[in-house]
Order: sequence, then structure tokens, then C-alpha cells
Amino acid sequence: MSHAPARVLIVDDEPAIQMAIRDELRFEGFDVEVAATGPQAGDLARATNPDVLLLDLMLPGMNGFDVCRTLRKERPNLWIIMLTVRGHETDRVTGFESGADDYVTKPFSLRELVGRVKVGLRRSSASPPLRRVSFGDVDVDLVARRVLRAGRVVDLTPKEYEILALLVTRPGVAISRDDFLNEVWGRDVHVTHRNIDTHLSSLRRKIEVDPDSPVFIVGVRGVGYRFDGISAKP
Repeated sequence: MSHAPARVLIVDDEPAIQMAIRDELRFEGFDVEVAATGPQAGDLARATNPDVLLLDLMLPGMNGFDVCRTLRKERPNLWIIMLTVRGHETDRVTGFESGADDYVTKPFSLRELVGRVKVGLRRSSASPPLRRVSFGDVDVDLVARRVLRAGRVVDLTPKEYEILALLVTRPGVAISRDDFLNEVWGRDVHVTHRNIDTHLSSLRRKIEVDPDSPVFIVGVRGVGYRFDGISAKP
């Protein structure tokens, strides 16, 4: 018995980009739909129930951020990959805050894009997405992107939140500084390992009982950091 192909919705108002991505994904065996405006993206997503959404930011009728926020509320399991202009870090930050799971910078390699789609499908199908993570007196709401400590909102910067979210969704896994650089800042942004350590130190001060002797975000010598101690709720 064969399985139905995974469904991908491409949202981009440039016909040449639409066609190139559509043809590549269809060649790989995906079921592909295309939308050119924000409102059309919402309508098609509700009608076709895609597994992956490839979402450009600059769209007629409704920008990609608003489309992402709307569909994330309606489809929490939808894997959303944003297509951003190279070097626009603020777009990536806003994209993650809007609910995107991943991003690819333009101009991009079609092979890389297909690879990202396949990774997204594996991750979204492996297990239900986490909605909330608790440790100590800290509660992380991954849907609302809100962090509470002893019932009070913790004021995290966007980068601190992304670092924390990356850690708590990979409990017990040593995450290298290069992984933090690639997944939080992006491959095209120049950030040093010292910047990572500075952000981690600030994050520890906000969530650890004793930042000098951390028990949740622990250092892994020669590698990076690991998150220990978690109560996850799908």
C-alpha cells in the first residue's frame, strides 16, 4: 500500500521562483500547490492542508509575517519555512517570533531548499511538537513564545529566547557553538563564539537559581552547552 505524497504549499509572487521550486519539488515526488498573495495562501492552506509551507515575506494583500501568525494559530503542526533576503537578520528574528520553523535566504540553492523541506517533514512527523516545557520554577510556552519564572514574565531578548527554545527542545543533547550560530543567527551573519557565551551567561542570570553554578544550562567542555532537567508537554 503506497502512501500519499507529502503536500507543499509555495507562497511567492514571483512566477519564475514559483515555477522553479514547484518543478523541483514535483520532480522529488511532492504534491505541490502555489499561491501568489497572502489571502490566497490562507485560503489554499485551509483547503489543501499542506505538510510544509514555503513562505515569502513580501506578498500582495498580506505580508508573510501576518500569514505565518494566522496559520500558526490554525495549524500548529504545519512546518513553515520562510524565504528571506540574504543578510536581513531582523526578518529572520521576526519570522521566528511569528511562528516560523526554519528559513532559507534568497538567492538559494534548490537542492538546499528540498533538503530543508525533507528535514521539516522528518521533524514534524517524528513526534508531536512541544507546546510547553517546565523546569525548576521556569515555564516556557513555545506556542506563545513566553517564559515565566515563579509566575512572572521573564524579559528575554529575541536571541535569548531562540537560544533557550533550541536548548529545551533538544534536552540532553550537547549543542555546539557553531550550531547556535547557524540556527539562531544564521549562516550568513558573522558572530563569534564569544557572543554565544555572552548570551548564554545573560540567559543563565535570568533563569538559573545560581548562575555561577548552573543546573539547567550546563557547559560541555570543548563543545558548547546542554540542557538538563525537563518536563515537556506536547
